[in-house]
Amino acid sequence: QVQVVESGGGLVQAGESLRLSCTASSSYFSVSNMAWYRQAPGKQRELVAEITRSGSTNYAYSAKGRFTISRDNAKNTAYLQMNSLQPEDTAVYYCKAVILGSGTAYWGQGTQVTVSS
Repeated sequence: QVQVVESGGGLVQAGESLRLSCTASSSYFSVSNMAWYRQAPGKQRELVAEITRSGSTNYAYSAKGRFTISRDNAKNTAYLQMNSLQPEDTAVYYCKAVILGSGTAYWGQGTQVTVSS
């Protein structure tokens, strides 16, 4: 079994920064792609950023230039550095970890990010 746990959310003011962390815990499996999604109230869940095991990244248009995704393969941990946060970034942020080989995806429980104006 794989557990995915996010942390680092909180309440900040517009223009401030937050760093989210996501750790995928497993005794047996390695993680390939990891990604951050977010879901605002009344909206669909959307991709924010993703990173492959080798470090290739992909960002949503809204995240480009402000957010940076990175990872530590030894720790099966991904990070999302979010700068210049705006009220429209308010959402629950979810981490997805894909297991190497099987392609099975596991999701975390989400962490709330609230940006006040």
